[in-house]
Amino acid sequence: MDHKEIFQNKLNTFIHQIYPAADSEVLAQEIIAAFWPQGSTQRPEGRAPSNDLWTEQDALLITYGNSIVDGAHKPLDLLYDFLLRRMKGVLNGVHILPFFPYTSDDGFAVSDFRAVNPQLGDWADINRIGESFSLMSDLVLNHVSSQGQWFNSYRQGQAPYDRYFFEASPEDDLSTVVRPRTTPLLQEIETVNGPRHVWCTFSHDQIDLDFRNPEVLLEFLRIIRLHVDNGVQIIRLDAVAFLWKEAGSASIHLPQTHAIIKLMRLLCDYAEETIILLTETNVPKAENLSYFGNHDEAHAIYNFPLPPLILHAVMSGSAHYLRRWQSGMPPAPMGCAYLNFTASHDGIGMRPAEGILPDEEQARMIDTIRDIGGLISMRSLPDGGEAPYEINTTYYEATSQTFEGKDDYHFDRFICTQTIPMSLEGIPAFYIHSMLATPNDHKQVAHRGMNRAINRHRWGYPELNARLDDPSSAQSRVLTALSERLRIRAKQPAFHPNATQFTMPLGDHVFGVWRQSLDRRQSIFALHNVSNKTVSLSHLSMNLIEDVEWVDLLSGETVDMDQENVTLAPYQCRWITNYTAV
Repeated sequence: MDHKEIFQNKLNTFIHQIYPAADSEVLAQEIIAAFWPQGSTQRPEGRAPSNDLWTEQDALLITYGNSIVDGAHKPLDLLYDFLLRRMKGVLNGVHILPFFPYTSDDGFAVSDFRAVNPQLGDWADINRIGESFSLMSDLVLNHVSSQGQWFNSYRQGQAPYDRYFFEASPEDDLSTVVRPRTTPLLQEIETVNGPRHVWCTFSHDQIDLDFRNPEVLLEFLRIIRLHVDNGVQIIRLDAVAFLWKEAGSASIHLPQTHAIIKLMRLLCDYAEETIILLTETNVPKAENLSYFGNHDEAHAIYNFPLPPLILHAVMSGSAHYLRRWQSGMPPAPMGCAYLNFTASHDGIGMRPAEGILPDEEQARMIDTIRDIGGLISMRSLPDGGEAPYEINTTYYEATSQTFEGKDDYHFDRFICTQTIPMSLEGIPAFYIHSMLATPNDHKQVAHRGMNRAINRHRWGYPELNARLDDPSSAQSRVLTALSERLRIRAKQPAFHPNATQFTMPLGDHVFGVWRQSLDRRQSIFALHNVSNKTVSLSHLSMNLIEDVEWVDLLSGETVDMDQENVTLAPYQCRWITNYTAV
């Protein structure tokens, strides 16, 4: 069987799984035409799964297009200037959160998928950033704005949009539907055909699309092509777990959802351009891992348990739960990688901590966050109750105190939390407000009436530059420290996203992993003291081989093998290696 037949057979298989009643040959040709319009080229054979899509030099900045403003220039111009001035040589990729016209949820209620929000800039500005940095964009494919052209055309009964949105009845059994919000699931709206109840997973301004209609899938394949043609390399599949719905089911992680991702992965692997699919599924561990498939779904998945577990470790002074979870994590399959992060535009999700952190430990975290002025967002449960969905705070503020109260270690504790994702198997990503030590923005919460606004500050560019140029400011100290570590990290083969990892049993105060490069030449013992205690570790506990010179990459110190122990000050991190890359 030749490569063309292999591709066609796989495509037909996925079509049959998603749309069993469709003419698979006809729909396959429509899919090919949508993803490869005239002027684009399909590879003669698909990319085989490999570790070549990323290297230790890859790290991402997560930011809104208008996280930096000055009232005079286009925000995307300012972002580009900031990236060149402060991030070049530190991070090589940038995730610009939805940069399209929208009506709510800071971009995630998209009203036009084909335009750049004119308040930010235009496609030329996106292209320019994409020429200097690897670019990630959002494919908000679960829902659209209630005020956009698609939904307005649906209400008017205009084809093809009259079949674009998911309708249900209040009489349907919706008792087991998994919800990330507390708002009613169904919304009654008026159409030219009478009243209809439309499905709203997130809010009543975000109307869920109906992927049972293949025209919806085809339209999103055209949108992916638009992104790729404008320099995007990483496509983030937003809220993808909720894509397929069925009354009487949980309407999350359904088989058709996985089949759609596999279909997209197949197309990306046959694209001439390098396209990486990243799934955003803020759910417990096993559910999240399922999106790797058999290394035939997402190229990368978010490591969602990291934010709450790292925060708990430094709040409690114990890495017990973080270490136990990491010890049970499998390496990413061939051709796949984890995306490691502590903070994003959303809050610190608590669902991924389910089954890992006991309820009483989660309660201690929530009480501490409330003490420092953070907020808690809830979600609805099938029994009508509520449970914490996420903690709302900047990560910098979240580390300002421990369960014991405030102390003098805030800076060191925060830097420790950001060093851990640099050390782990996977690609590290950093929210701009972590890089900039941004405090909680309570004024925006009051102004906008939304908990998440606390973590979505907009920096005035002149003020930000003044702070970054002042070595004594928190912004300058944090950005300088994290930039130095990222520059060091980028030179270490043992930090390749797929390099070997072993979680070390070093007691509760220290979270440690051993990394080994793919060619086995370099080992790094990455040690992170998550406590306010000075800790000593014996060489034997780390298996430091004698007659080899071991160096701490972060301090530059040579490890004295004549001493029995390696010492870590409160919240100190060490990257001890046998091989210093040039």
